Amino acid sequence: MTKQPDTDQTNNEVRLRGRLAAETVVRVLPSGDEICTFRVNVAREPTQRVRVDSIDCASVDARVRRSLARALPGDEIVVSGQLHRRFWRSGNGLASRYEVTVTSAKLTTRRRSGASAAPTPASV
Repeated sequence: MTKQPDTDQTNNEVRLRGRLAAETVVRVLPSGDEICTFRVNVAREPTQRVRVDSIDCASVDARVRRSLARALPGDEIVVSGQLHRRFWRSGNGLASRYEVTVTSAKLTTRRRSGASAAPTPASV
């Protein structure tokens, strides 16, 4: 009997619950596909000096674009996907960044009426 590989050690799943940091941006790629980019602010432990992290997210999934079409900065959302590192050449040489490639997104809570568009660390 052969041993099956342990898939838990190679799993790349990300689930974020946080607040939409800014308006979602939709662009058309040279291929004709549309890509939706946005940032999610997620809270850190209260003992940390920095209270939130702003996570870059992107998706080419039409369902994700529709789910976020009415979302406003400060709205609470839940996204799922995979973490990827992107590389490109810049004027200073090779550059990279991490982003979550989102496969599902859901608007869970609207920000309160009259609330500031930029969430405070206590509200994330």
